[in-house]
Amino acid sequence: MACALRFSRRSRSAQAPLRSPPTKALRVAFAVAENGFDPQAVYDSYSFYVCHAIFDPLYTFDYFARPVRLVPNTAEGPPQISDGGRTFTVKVRPGVYFADDPAFKGRKRELVAEDYVYTIKRVFDPKVRSYWLYLFDHRLVGLDEALERSRQSGRFDYDEKIEGVQALDRYTLRIRFRTPFYAFQYWLSYDGLAAVAREVVEAYKDASNRVMEHPVGTGPYRLKSWVRGQKIVLEANPGYRDETYPVPGTASEPGDAAVARENAGKKLPIVGRVEISILEEALPRLLAFNSGELDFLELPAAISDNVLAKDKLLPEYVKRGVVLHRQTEPSLSFTFFNMDDPTVGGYTPAKIALRRAIVMGFDRQAEIDVIRHGQAKLASQLVPPGIPGHDPTLVAKNAYDPSGARALLDKFGYKDRDGDGYRETPDGKPLTITKASTPDAVDRTENELWKKSMDAIGIRMTFFT
Repeated sequence: MACALRFSRRSRSAQAPLRSPPTKALRVAFAVAENGFDPQAVYDSYSFYVCHAIFDPLYTFDYFARPVRLVPNTAEGPPQISDGGRTFTVKVRPGVYFADDPAFKGRKRELVAEDYVYTIKRVFDPKVRSYWLYLFDHRLVGLDEALERSRQSGRFDYDEKIEGVQALDRYTLRIRFRTPFYAFQYWLSYDGLAAVAREVVEAYKDASNRVMEHPVGTGPYRLKSWVRGQKIVLEANPGYRDETYPVPGTASEPGDAAVARENAGKKLPIVGRVEISILEEALPRLLAFNSGELDFLELPAAISDNVLAKDKLLPEYVKRGVVLHRQTEPSLSFTFFNMDDPTVGGYTPAKIALRRAIVMGFDRQAEIDVIRHGQAKLASQLVPPGIPGHDPTLVAKNAYDPSGARALLDKFGYKDRDGDGYRETPDGKPLTITKASTPDAVDRTENELWKKSMDAIGIRMTFFT
């Protein structure tokens, strides 16, 4: 579960959609410093938060739809998938423009299909060292040959034709893979494939062909100022296309309708200025919010007890007009077994029973209560809520059942033969499970929960850091 706090704002209806005045500012904080703002070069979440505001991928996700739904962003419609999932054809939406920049020499620069060809080729450039190469490597038609030629020549040729990524005309992009890759349609929404202009890269690139300090995109914001690791200021892009705040559908989350009513009909971006501070520790972020230095705070579970009581805001926050927003994050946390380990690995009935007993014996609700301060839900399946394929009626088969875990261990020969409170293996050897960990305080607390749970079913657990 994710919790966010904000101060309430009074709103009024308008006769026509209007952009927010540039003086209206939103003040937020990042927990980790950014690396830069080149969408093909960065790979950390916080840098991508900024890139998402400046650049545009072809697709995005419906802001309110649950389960999530892919919708056009700078594309005219859904991708046309053919050739058994090998070919993707996309029409780029006419009339989308990059933010004004000296690199364009005073002309208004329209986004075209060739910009996405160039963007994808940047992922291939060895000098850029893009993390996202793995999406295309050994998959895209003609890429392996192009990479080999670049290795031999020492440079990547952006003008060389690659069969797998081409602009068929001014607004038509075609991407071809060697084998079916239906999931690629979702990657077309990823900020790592957001469009950049070749003129901008050639004007401001560093020795690695990266443009980390001078981002220019087609998105709702542009970078106004940046003090590395301290402050990022974004301002509304005055040339941003006409987009209005979305309307939630019937499958949206509770509370979405109220949020939409507050912003219905407003042109994007709603806020004229975004000020981002870097505050790495959770408590200072909360103190900054309490003092009015921040307008919005993503509430870390570790300090949620300072703000919430049984999922409700403390009275002092209610009096100040603070609003709590809750949403289920589409993510999972899990612990996995080393299947090569001689103690827990293997597929004999006894080894399967041992792993199942460990799962049944661990108190996951205690982890949620202690480690996550109640801000999580028990997972019942591999597909998280809000993602297509999630079944809300599915009940986990290996629910917390220490009595059942003890009976299962007894049945398969894992018994305490010497009376010391800990079990031995079926062949009489001491049974010890070693769990990997870190010296982190949270992990130490989690280790205590694991040990308590395993002690309760007679399994000795040690920890390796």
